[in-house]
Amino acid sequence: MKKFKDAFNGLKIGLKHRSIAIQFVMALCIFAAGAILKFTQAEWLAVIGMCALVISAEIFNTCIEMICDKICPDHDETIGKIKDLAAAGVLVCALFALLSALFIVLF
Repeated sequence: MKKFKDAFNGLKIGLKHRSIAIQFVMALCIFAAGAILKFTQAEWLAVIGMCALVISAEIFNTCIEMICDKICPDHDETIGKIKDLAAAGVLVCALFALLSALFIVLF
């Protein structure tokens, strides 16, 4: 049970970060749109999976940024590249989630 408590605490901490909170709000908007558009079961599975993927990526990105800032609080070129790569990972997930959503809505 402690592991679940720790995980929920991590989620609570994460929601204090603007980027993670925004992803959660966007997921709620997508869920509302799905209810209005009456998504099929397969569409719901795709949407839930994509939302989970993007939010998880954002949480991992935030972790990487926090670790980098702790290790090297001053500007460092390599740390900057690491943080940019982590952000790019979130962007890739978000873009594919958007393409998936457009495919569901348009076709």
